[in-house]
Amino acid sequence: MFIPASYSLAVVLCVITMLCWGSWANTQKLASKTWPFPLFYWDYAIGIILLTLIFGFTLGSSGEAGRPFLEDLAQGEQSSFVSAFIGGVIFNIANLLIVAAIDVAGMAVAFPVGIGIALVLGVIVNYMATPVGDPILLFIGVALVALAIIVDALAYRKLSSKQASTPTKGILLSLAGGILMGFFYRFVAASVSTDFSNPEPGLFTPYSAVFVFSIGIFVSNFLWNTYFMYKPIKGEAVSYADYFKRGDLRLHAIGILGGVIWCIGMSLSMIASEKAGFAISYGLGQGATMVAAAWGVFIWKEFADAPKGTNRYINLMFLFFIVGLALIIFSRG
Repeated sequence: MFIPASYSLAVVLCVITMLCWGSWANTQKLASKTWPFPLFYWDYAIGIILLTLIFGFTLGSSGEAGRPFLEDLAQGEQSSFVSAFIGGVIFNIANLLIVAAIDVAGMAVAFPVGIGIALVLGVIVNYMATPVGDPILLFIGVALVALAIIVDALAYRKLSSKQASTPTKGILLSLAGGILMGFFYRFVAASVSTDFSNPEPGLFTPYSAVFVFSIGIFVSNFLWNTYFMYKPIKGEAVSYADYFKRGDLRLHAIGILGGVIWCIGMSLSMIASEKAGFAISYGLGQGATMVAAAWGVFIWKEFADAPKGTNRYINLMFLFFIVGLALIIFSRG
């Protein structure tokens, strides 16, 4: 199977992860305004599973190192299946809660609270489990990326200055989503052998672990996403019939593409973890917030009519992000 030969290549894979995690949401923007997010999310989950199978039967089954995809799945212990599956269940509800928080309270609350907590908590949890890298450089870098997220929120606050107050529900949703998002990666990582060339019996290689993780996402969708379909935090309720009646081939393809893009990032993050360590892989990936902000600034022109002084926040945000990212990378060197 494909395994990165060096830390430098692992960093490149982590940067691709960051780009993918920060870009998949653009597919939702491309979907029709009449296509509610819970319906889009079914196609998104399908796209995740499809990508894991494509990677499993190609990158995960080529070469002489490691175990082929199907052989690796067959030898996995029950504990490995359960851990990776639970990771998918936790990620799914965390992702849906953060999306709901954005709907209720806006990006200015959901991103600094939800993604900020997920970034810091996720790095701490994964570093404690597998301490790889210089902790001082790593955590200073994480702190700067978290600060960049806060500055990003201040910029969005100026953009949405009409919002007089923040709903308590939005804060609570962000807190819950952020805490859960900080733990999902550890469950998947716990099912993965730290030696990919000669993987430990009973544990998975990254390709099998991410596939089981994707099954956890899809199966839990029947619980979590069904709830948001019929009891939405905001907007209209939708049914399973709406998925077939209101969606055309284009809308379904866009949703599947969103899942494929996100899962490319997740797969590469896990593949990079042997050389980079789980904490660094996760920390770099969660810099995706800044990638999403870049899409908003340069492509979607979300700040074109922003009040005077907003550009100062944008420039400061990217400065903190770039320096923080560099420190996280050098923490392993």
